[in-house]
Amino acid sequence: LSRVSLSAQPPGGQVALGDCLVLSCTVAVGTGPLSFSWNGAGGSALPLGTGPCLELRHVGDEDSGHYHCRASNGDSVAKSVPLNV
Repeated sequence: LSRVSLSAQPPGGQVALGDCLVLSCTVAVGTGPLSFSWNGAGGSALPLGTGPCLELRHVGDEDSGHYHCRASNGDSVAKSVPLNV
């Protein structure tokens, strides 16, 4: 796997309190079935999600922080650069 990228809607992850934020994880190069995991604000060891997209509805102060995704094809794991929300 290579070049895992993280994008946000709205762009840059800048949202007002109560708004919705959608983070998307994409892999530029990779083969086989991909699995995803999300980690970020709150410091929990448990993943926030396991799909290619993470939707945060009604964003609050507790949601601010750095988010990243990991993509795995069973043989290798790649991690995105963090996005500050």
